[in-house]
Amino acid sequence: MKHYIDFIAEQLKTLTAIPSPSGYTKNATDYLMKLLQDMGYEPKLSRKGNVFVTLGGDGEPLVLAAHVDTLGAMVRSIKDNGRLRPTTLGGHVWSTADGENCTIHTRDGKVYTGVVLNTEPSTHVADKKVETLEENMEILLDEPVSTKAETLALGIQTGDIIAMDPRTVITESGYIKSRFLDDKLSASILLGIAKIVKDESLSFHRKVSLLFTVYEEVGHGGSFVPEDTTEMISVDMGCVGADLGCTERMVSICAKDSGGPYNYDLVTELSNIAKEEQLDYAIDVYPHYGSDVEATLHAGYDIRHGLIGPGVYASHNYERSHLDGVKNTFLLLTTYITR
Repeated sequence: MKHYIDFIAEQLKTLTAIPSPSGYTKNATDYLMKLLQDMGYEPKLSRKGNVFVTLGGDGEPLVLAAHVDTLGAMVRSIKDNGRLRPTTLGGHVWSTADGENCTIHTRDGKVYTGVVLNTEPSTHVADKKVETLEENMEILLDEPVSTKAETLALGIQTGDIIAMDPRTVITESGYIKSRFLDDKLSASILLGIAKIVKDESLSFHRKVSLLFTVYEEVGHGGSFVPEDTTEMISVDMGCVGADLGCTERMVSICAKDSGGPYNYDLVTELSNIAKEEQLDYAIDVYPHYGSDVEATLHAGYDIRHGLIGPGVYASHNYERSHLDGVKNTFLLLTTYITR
């Protein structure tokens, strides 16, 4: 088991190191395509950029979905002082990025570094605190620019992508700290599933496929799946916080979120497996959450749907999870797809 958890951890480090805000995910999906091909699979890339791969089996198709797009920003305009005015990609909260390092990706392939700050970040200068609202945020380039013309001369323009540094760390005690554990941690878990299926020649009583989506953070990542899909489970982050039972070391099974209840029978089945396998788990309600599989339902698919994932603290911030949460999620999924 440790071999697969180590593999998942390495995949997480690789995936978080690939900038992939919504709309700028090609490098991440190119990596997934090659890795899955090297494993011996035949992944397919959709026109919108989703990666789909069938692991094996026949009948009653099940899709496990995770997303590799992240929160981020885009250049809205270039200010007269050469700094960049951003616009958010996804549900980005600027107070979580004030002071964060970032990279700017131009359309001709250039990459520049910078820092996200509010318009008056210095305690020794500010007469009053500047609220960390989007209109008060700007990106300072690590380049000697002080005018709009100088920034334009670098090749930076409106529509360029701004990606926050992930700062991925896995501690000796097993804690995982990084931006974008939502949802690159669960995407890495699905890669671990693909690996164990090949390594141990696992068999299924149904058709099992993986879907890696690229527009989840803006609401339509899972809006298209194969027509014969009968069941889909979003493997995303489990929420940790007040009024919730899940911790970073558990697998979370979501009973209801902002889109309503998940399939009652599927939630029950997953929780029974977790109980039988003596996994550390919680059933929780997330009032401010939405998932890929809800986009699938809104698109009109007649499927059973569920949501599980490792516990993640401080979602949409600099997030934290634990390898135990990874292990519990991995074991719940492998048991579910093979029984």
